Amino acid sequence: MKVQVVSIPVLDQEKALQFYTEKLGFLKKVDVPLSEHSRWLTVVSKEDQDGTEILLEPAPNHFEPAKVYQKALFDAGIPYTQFNAADVEQEYERLSGLGVEFSVKPTAMGTVKIAVFNDTCGNNIQIVEML
Repeated sequence: MKVQVVSIPVLDQEKALQFYTEKLGFLKKVDVPLSEHSRWLTVVSKEDQDGTEILLEPAPNHFEPAKVYQKALFDAGIPYTQFNAADVEQEYERLSGLGVEFSVKPTAMGTVKIAVFNDTCGNNIQIVEML
């Protein structure tokens, strides 16, 4: 088995696409209309364009339990997912310079360094550097 696609719930797919491509630097991989208000929209890492795709999933807009779960995680400050980074400090500086808001600044925790940012789409995302 291989993980090919993972989903992140987003409140606005277009806003999410802009954030994940323009701020985080991901590339749009697939964009297929599914309905008037929804599309199969994935992004991938520039460094691994054939790797795992992130589905920018509009579930919170049409499935109430997804909306409740996403909001509960966000309000508690819990990251929805995490991305690896070669240098968390460098990513923190780069993203902060682009206006990305961090709830947790770079912090060493045992064998990792982490930081947590708001993806503007209803999620806290953690970036992790192995030390």
